[in-house]
Amino acid sequence: MESATLEISPEELHRRLQAGDDLLLVDVREPEEFDYCHLPGSLLVPLAEVPRRAPEIRAEGPVVLICHHGVRSAQALGYLRHRLGRTNVLNLRGGVAAWAARVDPAFPTY
Repeated sequence: MESATLEISPEELHRRLQAGDDLLLVDVREPEEFDYCHLPGSLLVPLAEVPRRAPEIRAEGPVVLICHHGVRSAQALGYLRHRLGRTNVLNLRGGVAAWAARVDPAFPTY
């Protein structure tokens, strides 16, 4: 199943961040959502701005796309992979909601 290889679980992302892996976190939610809560070090690139701001998203090295539940980040992943040929992008399965539920209970939810 191809989609599984395009996703990263909240637990795996946490493990890789704890290990110091060089991951670029790109949050594709709206600024108000980002201001309310986001993973430390995330770059805010709202979904509608992804085509224009794609050069800010590195083409080498792992990139994890993040949104509320994983739907908008999956759309961003599709664009980056299929339109721009990026093979270094992963979608955070379940988004920040899953992160809060499965990794960090203190993470703000909405």
